Amino acid sequence: MSHPIYLNLISFLGIFGLCIVAWIFSEHRKIIPWRVIIGGILLQLVLGFLVFQFPLTREGLKVFSGLLDSVFLAADVGANFVFGKNIVPIPGRPADVNLGYIFAFRALPAVIFFSGLMALLYNLGVIQVITAVFAKAFYKTMRLSGAESLSGAANIFVGIEAAIAVKPYIARMTRSEICAILACCFGTAASSTLAIYVNFLRPVFPNILGHLVSASIMAIPACFVLSKILVPETGIPVTAGGIPVEEKTKNSTTETGVEEEKAPTETVGGEPIERVSPMDAAILGALDGVKMAVSIAAILILILGLVSLVNQIFGGLAAIPGLIGQIFSVVTLPNILGVLFYPLTLLTGIAFDETWTASVIIGRRLLETAIPPYQALAQAAAEGKVSDRTVLIVSYALSGFAHIASVGIFVGGTIALAPSRRKDISELGWKALFVGTLATLMISCIAGFYDTGNPSILGEKEAPTPAVTPAPTPTPTTPPAVTTTPQAAPPVTPKPPTPQATTPTPAKPQPTPTVKPSP
Repeated sequence: MSHPIYLNLISFLGIFGLCIVAWIFSEHRKIIPWRVIIGGILLQLVLGFLVFQFPLTREGLKVFSGLLDSVFLAADVGANFVFGKNIVPIPGRPADVNLGYIFAFRALPAVIFFSGLMALLYNLGVIQVITAVFAKAFYKTMRLSGAESLSGAANIFVGIEAAIAVKPYIARMTRSEICAILACCFGTAASSTLAIYVNFLRPVFPNILGHLVSASIMAIPACFVLSKILVPETGIPVTAGGIPVEEKTKNSTTETGVEEEKAPTETVGGEPIERVSPMDAAILGALDGVKMAVSIAAILILILGLVSLVNQIFGGLAAIPGLIGQIFSVVTLPNILGVLFYPLTLLTGIAFDETWTASVIIGRRLLETAIPPYQALAQAAAEGKVSDRTVLIVSYALSGFAHIASVGIFVGGTIALAPSRRKDISELGWKALFVGTLATLMISCIAGFYDTGNPSILGEKEAPTPAVTPAPTPTPTTPPAVTTTPQAAPPVTPKPPTPQATTPTPAKPQPTPTVKPSP
């Protein structure tokens, strides 16, 4: 093991420490949902064991990551055709001019492709089968309501769209159910945005894609555990008896008794729409991905600009001489958020000498979304500032939409589905954000508990290898040229070079006079 074993113990105790934090802010501290707590934590531990310790599952996760890498390559091929090889290079078609990594052209096209792919899989019924399996597992282990289980399972693949699956029941949901559904939105990341995180972390964390998928799965029971502690169930849910089933549209009968056949329809996330072909579904999904990509770019421009503006104000105050300047020389938004998240970061089991760096990166997500922190984590890992264990734990802690920019998206989207519950949804939105933040930290505790320092967890880092191999080739050619000139210049140049000065070149007699006057 490459780290002290007591860090694993801290990660394990951190799971229960986060539950205590949620209980402190609970609406009803006397109501403790033991069934949800025990079932949810056990389910996370089982999933974590399969991901980190069980060899067969770990190898399967590696294969799954390789398969998804081919999906990213397919997205790059499409972007390469549109933008050219200099902007989006692919294997076999290297760039003529290295323009570096341009976020708008490298990350956002993958969002469009993934959105279309997920819509295609949903049209073919693949997503529904997987969602049904996880919904039954959540329902049986934690005894949640059927609507909660179904919406939570759908959050593994989508974002606010998961609430559409239970749209007919939102108006009659309890406060605890609404908080749980919103918390699942904040605690997980949509599959279409995983492409952005992978592009940043793949050089330092080759298996990152498979772990991000497993993080989305483990985050669902974590969200349920913490949301039921923060907002306990005090009523009887309408769907307490089981998981709701999407109803098929039936043909209606006219007044003359003739059965009128309706246009063929299908339900997408519980909402009946006119049946479309798989290709139509993929195209519509890609168009939705365009909207999502533009929204991501707009939010990043706004949020990062505002953060920069505040930091400039702090920088101006730091330039004031005296006590005020000394205070604001260390007061920045990242440092303020790092202080707020430092106690919670300690619970994850990160090495103490790296806790501050990790807490600053995790805290930045609250304002800047998860994209800049993932980029900062990759940069810190490449520079050797953080260990592999910290990279693993922080990668899980950042997986999710637990940031302020998502509050308007999730709260506004849910209110649109149930306008009559506007007041409750608005009040519970901030509590759900708090739950989503704690949930991502809880699954990072699971990752820290099972981390043994096995290199197969992160995967083989292939990125540094090509950078090292070309380096030796120029080095042997340059040293001989440098070593021969100084060795031949001092001993032979003073007297014999007079006849030989014409044969080599006038370059040799020139360095000799410059060397002698220098001493």
